[in-house]
Amino acid sequence: MGNFGRKLEKFWEIFYENGGYTKVLTGLKNTLYIAVAGLAIGIIIGTIIAIIEVFPKYKKLPRILDTICRFYVGLFRGSPIVVQLLVAYYVVLPLVKINIPPLNVCVIVFGLNSGAYVSEIMRSGIMSVDPGQMEAGRALGLSYGTTMVKIVVPQAVKNILPTLGNEFIALIKETSVVSFVGAADLYVAFNFIGTNSYEFMVPYLVMALIYIVMVMIIALFVRIMERSLRKSDRRN
Repeated sequence: MGNFGRKLEKFWEIFYENGGYTKVLTGLKNTLYIAVAGLAIGIIIGTIIAIIEVFPKYKKLPRILDTICRFYVGLFRGSPIVVQLLVAYYVVLPLVKINIPPLNVCVIVFGLNSGAYVSEIMRSGIMSVDPGQMEAGRALGLSYGTTMVKIVVPQAVKNILPTLGNEFIALIKETSVVSFVGAADLYVAFNFIGTNSYEFMVPYLVMALIYIVMVMIIALFVRIMERSLRKSDRRN
């Protein structure tokens, strides 16, 4: 048996016979949970920020809200996600004396980080919608907010769907840093296997393969949704 064969045998011994696969399944579940929940939070925050940013600045309140949103976006886009995790878990939470499980901290931080990026994505999507859509909604007696939520934003989502897919892929890959605050992800699982088998090459190769497969599945799903939306547009 060659050298790689022995490495593979050690990996299989820890992965299957010693129950390493349970840690991998837990890590995969946590990775997907952080990415999906983080993107959901990011879409909500990002949409609110985008609406505020495109709102007419005739009055003082919209200008104040716009300044706050710009500061928020600059803060989260201007620092690495790992720094945000460390500051949130080891600085902010102890200062405010709040005890939150590491996994939930990761979801919150990833959601806040994603919100900053999704806001710019959503803003560009809203700007790409024909201004006549807003004028038509207002002519029908709808308020600015109702027109934005019911008419403009749904059309904007169609335009930015591929970019949102890319944001989801980025979140999946960025979850590899959650071990810095003690959350169990794929890296922690495969690092456990490598530590116990004294061999890291095969575990890390398998981990990379899992990330690649997840990204390919997400990209395929986004393409299917794009085709479906294009078909519905043609019918209309």
